Amino acid sequence: MQRAALFGGGGDAQMAAGDLGELLVPYMPTIRVPKSGDRVYKTECAFSYDSPDSEGGLYVCMNTFLGFGREHIERHYRKTGQCVYLHLKRHVIEKVPGASGGALPKRRNAKLFLDLEANGDLSSDDFEYEDEAKLVIFPDHYEISLPNIEELPALVTIASDALLSAKSPYRKQDPDSWEEELQASKHAKSLVQLDNGVRIPPRQVGWKCSKCDLRENLWLNLTDGSVLCGKWFFDGSGGNGHAIEHYKETGYPLAVKLGTITPDGADVYSFDEEEPVLDPHIAKHLAHFGIDMLQMQVAENGLRDNDIKPRVSEWEVIQEAGVKLKPMYGPGYTGMKNLGNSCYLNAVMQAIFSIPEFQRAYVGNLPRIFDYSPLDPTQDFNTQMAKLGHGLLSGQYSKPPMKSELIEQVMKEEHKPQHNGISPQMFKAFISKDHTEFSSNRQQDAQEFFLHLINLVERNPVGSENPSDVFRFLVEERTQCCQSRKVRYTERVDYIMQLPVAMEAATNKDELIAYELKRREAEAARRAPPELVRAKIPFSACLQAFSEPSNVEDFWSSALQAKSAGVKTSRFASFPQYLVVQIKKFTFGLDWIPKKLDVSIDMPDFLDINHLRATGLQPGEEELPDIAPPIIIPEEPKALDIDESSVMQLAEMGFPLEACRKAVYYTGNLGAEVAFNWIIAHMEEPDFAEPLIVPLFGGAASGGLGAVGLDNQPPEEMVSIIISMGFQRNLAIQALKATNNNLERAMEWIFSHPELEEEDGEPALNVMDLENRTNANILAETRSEGPSIKDGPGRYELFGFISHMGTSTMSGHYVCHLKKEGRWVIYNDLRVCASERPPKDLGYIYFYHRIPS
Repeated sequence: MQRAALFGGGGDAQMAAGDLGELLVPYMPTIRVPKSGDRVYKTECAFSYDSPDSEGGLYVCMNTFLGFGREHIERHYRKTGQCVYLHLKRHVIEKVPGASGGALPKRRNAKLFLDLEANGDLSSDDFEYEDEAKLVIFPDHYEISLPNIEELPALVTIASDALLSAKSPYRKQDPDSWEEELQASKHAKSLVQLDNGVRIPPRQVGWKCSKCDLRENLWLNLTDGSVLCGKWFFDGSGGNGHAIEHYKETGYPLAVKLGTITPDGADVYSFDEEEPVLDPHIAKHLAHFGIDMLQMQVAENGLRDNDIKPRVSEWEVIQEAGVKLKPMYGPGYTGMKNLGNSCYLNAVMQAIFSIPEFQRAYVGNLPRIFDYSPLDPTQDFNTQMAKLGHGLLSGQYSKPPMKSELIEQVMKEEHKPQHNGISPQMFKAFISKDHTEFSSNRQQDAQEFFLHLINLVERNPVGSENPSDVFRFLVEERTQCCQSRKVRYTERVDYIMQLPVAMEAATNKDELIAYELKRREAEAARRAPPELVRAKIPFSACLQAFSEPSNVEDFWSSALQAKSAGVKTSRFASFPQYLVVQIKKFTFGLDWIPKKLDVSIDMPDFLDINHLRATGLQPGEEELPDIAPPIIIPEEPKALDIDESSVMQLAEMGFPLEACRKAVYYTGNLGAEVAFNWIIAHMEEPDFAEPLIVPLFGGAASGGLGAVGLDNQPPEEMVSIIISMGFQRNLAIQALKATNNNLERAMEWIFSHPELEEEDGEPALNVMDLENRTNANILAETRSEGPSIKDGPGRYELFGFISHMGTSTMSGHYVCHLKKEGRWVIYNDLRVCASERPPKDLGYIYFYHRIPS
């Protein structure tokens, strides 16, 4: 029998029917049927972004269920000795003239059985898909076409069918991991919409439930255009359930939540299917009621509307809408698919892999990383980083579209679809698997994800140098007792320079005052708002605010052995090779939801911060003694200070009285609404309804707190409030100490350091441990010689920035602008184009590289 060519037709390798069973006998022990919990990777290669759509198709191991492209299948065979693979290939076929066109075949068509997305580059009127599956036996590449039920052993047939019917490996596996992927509603394609003349007005005209006048948690029925309120607790908001009552009366199945509509999609719920769903025709369904999705933007309170002036709207300016942008292709110009609010990940990774040190560490070491990867490369950080870096930088997945006159010829001869952009699904699954927020489909803070990524880079060294060293720098903090004038100098590690927004320095204050008056008048009269006026803040004012001393609340002076007034000043003890600057646009409202300051800051292309270099202890300065403050345990517990009116409001909702008292106490008497959120988060706990027990001051402190020595012990009441929100005690104490016992700043600090918590299987970190670790949340132990620092001059040039659109880190959209080959390029998920008007004044995170001296 002749050896079949792997990349050829393999015709000589087709076995006679009677020989198939005998051929497979030696390999039967290596063939497995996937069980519940097994992940089957049949849509993406473990080492590349090849798929069944690719020219060589995809090979799925019949033992490990991992997928491999043509370039990597031999590596897996050599490493494991596994011989039997299921080869999957999707062919693009030109439709026969006269055949019905206009739509792709349905998924249940026998010729279309792979769970793949349609190629948007091809016209469904001219082309259709046909899927092919066959068994391939290595090393001789014998091929057995499927289905072949009569000749194949039963085990092989069952295993093949199970692999072909397996669901996505990224679906929810347990309550604490992945969210279920939304499925297209069965009603979307054939949804009937009544021609009743209903048109939905802009937000400023006033949306409200047509039955009870509620103005929040409103849903638009996509059949008749009724605007009705949702049910209580649905999506975290209150309502009277009129939307579902309307469905029960009419049977109209689909509704979209007003306030979630953006150019990228909307939240749709199916009353009939009783779950959130996708509506592939949502743009058409909304247009029926006069809503243009492409013009929907974020307005106040995170709600969207379509009447904001395009020339000033944050969404329009940052995405450079209204300007014809030239698409970019080739190495370094590869887009990334948005997996559903994963734009924060896309923007950060585009910026990271524009840095040469990361390119060398992962793409430069790609052969070695792949050769030494574990048997399951989907669970190896360095493998997934190398895979992503290669996908973005190789140009293999960023090819210009074929000229129209060549399409017919190419499709007839090669049947090769175009590959543009990559889907970071496997990367996101791994990098976020142990993180509650990043593993969800919710929007996240790009700065938090950047620190999370650096954390993982630190934990998984590759090569002799750690690429994250380029971001690391030392901060010198000088604390001075205002009464004794004595000082203390300490150092900490950081990765981001956080610049405050100096709102008081706005250069257009008169315009802002006039705009606010007009906005309030328009809101009262339910008119469209005036044209937006954005605060203009000089960068120099933000830099000045960063360098100014800040008061240290409840400062305990070791010189006086008592509380005193204190001030703290921060300076750079070293300058990083790459300076990451975050503009602190986000603050917190009374409901602890992040709010964003809509400002314009004239960020410089060239930055000199040499004047911020630390100087250390100066002649004439006297250091504060290294004496620990005393821990005072009160003789009697303090009387409980609980807002009884808030307690009664919650009790009237049906919650246990003791639970209501705890909720109000642990949220610091901030009101019934904040306490209600505490109840929802803790109502499953076994002691939910037990009486409130307030620990004595320091009574529950972990060992070693009395020896902390340098800062005062945070008030137990504040520690309890943070613990009640779901954070660990160690983290609560560290956050309060880092922010001088300011509760609001402590919460912001925690959100900026999402991974400073006890690791599974590792002992809890005490406070002294945490203080000696990096401010950016790196848990790797600090070496005796100290952290690796790439110090140098403090002169920098801007080469990239990430911008956020929306009113909160919990919503909105991110894009990235990078300067490559002398010009700015915008990376907006899959769309990569030459930038014409880079909005450098509206960025959120800026990337500077050091200018050589």
